[in-house]
Amino acid sequence: MASTLTVTPAAEITARLDRLPMTRHMWVLVLLISLGGWFDTYAIFLTGSIAPGMFADKIFTPTTVSLFGFTGLASFIAALFAGLFIGTMFFTQAADRFGRRAVFTYSLVWYCVATLVMAFQYTANGVNLWRFIAGVGIGVELVTVDTFISELVPKRARGRVFAIQQSIGFIPVPVVALLAWLLNPTAPFGLSGWRWVVIIGSVGAIIVWFVRLRMPESPRWLAQQGRVDEADRVMSAIEAKVAAEAGGTLPAPEPPVVEDPRKGKLSEIFNPTYRSRTIMLSVANFFQTIGFYGFANWVPTLLIANGIHVSQTLEYSFIIAFAYPLFPLFSSMFADRIERKWQVCLSCIGIAVFGVAFAFQTSAVPLIIIGTIQTMMNAWLSFSAHNYQAELFPTRIRATAVGFVYSWSRFSTIFTGFIIAATLQRFGVPGVFLFIAGAMAVVVISVAMFGPRTNRLSLEEIARPVGQES
Repeated sequence: MASTLTVTPAAEITARLDRLPMTRHMWVLVLLISLGGWFDTYAIFLTGSIAPGMFADKIFTPTTVSLFGFTGLASFIAALFAGLFIGTMFFTQAADRFGRRAVFTYSLVWYCVATLVMAFQYTANGVNLWRFIAGVGIGVELVTVDTFISELVPKRARGRVFAIQQSIGFIPVPVVALLAWLLNPTAPFGLSGWRWVVIIGSVGAIIVWFVRLRMPESPRWLAQQGRVDEADRVMSAIEAKVAAEAGGTLPAPEPPVVEDPRKGKLSEIFNPTYRSRTIMLSVANFFQTIGFYGFANWVPTLLIANGIHVSQTLEYSFIIAFAYPLFPLFSSMFADRIERKWQVCLSCIGIAVFGVAFAFQTSAVPLIIIGTIQTMMNAWLSFSAHNYQAELFPTRIRATAVGFVYSWSRFSTIFTGFIIAATLQRFGVPGVFLFIAGAMAVVVISVAMFGPRTNRLSLEEIARPVGQES
């Protein structure tokens, strides 16, 4: 009801944030938060790169004896995404309760310790257990990064910022591919090369503990929690630094948008205001990772299945991986010009089309070219979808809501690896990509039909209940 809406301190903070230019200080904040996503991406993209090394150590096999066998690579993928599902579904509420900054930090430490322990496991069950535990921390971190960035940047720059954040976050993809290419055939100090690839990523995450010292808490979250004086101090400090870099003055804030002042709770995402968004994003997330990780996690294995030698497979994967950080950087030029929902749809269509084309290639040049384009589509889907879902819910429940809808992408991927392994065994690489294309069609239909527009709207405008637009 209109009478329940008011101009809240959080809405006033939003108005002050939305008028800020993207100066050096704002980009430094984006960089600091992006470093958290950097190590998350490293951990997730380990799978395909270290798979040949684990095959050589006879820890896992490319396919499974039975559909849900735990000695195949699919179980390693499932362990990660089971952890990601638990983290995103049940623990992201911590970011709404305890703050973005604290949860950002502690979830990374969780991941770092668990991944380091995983590097010294010698059985499939041991590796899978610690991969699962690490996945819980990564799941919380991924949602917190999206929430944090959406609340710290002005509305006109969200698309560009998410594109650049994803570009930074995707740098580990070629890094981990290069390390795997160089280290997988070796055993420094008696440890298999794939274990060193894991160790390097886990130790590096400790750096982020020190990064947090320069990061402010989200002033939007502070104001929403009733910590208005603290929110004002944080906001004033940001404004002072931005003003100094922008020549000493800032434009006047636009009038704040009215919003619901109540404390948020998970049940709110199922009320008539947000129900359609919750269902739409849950369906889209459930199916989109079939395409994203169906390619990303299986590139080396799919190349081997197409007759490419193991050493060439890692080399090709390394070349293809460069598209992950480069394409978001390029697309930052149009990220705020094309409506977000249509970027999600176009990228999914690209994944389907180029995936099917990739399936029928057997020689180096077309494999690399089509694989690179397919990777560009993956990167486009990633930054546009992460941005989009973080915009659709109000500050009071943003991390909780995004965690819920995003968890379905983690849930589906638990089983996707087993299905892809079985499909690869029975129908070959073309069968895998036809399965992926069908999943992408579901995403396009759900987002195109039920997704609201978000470009250049404030977070409060996007979250405003239906029927209360004025």
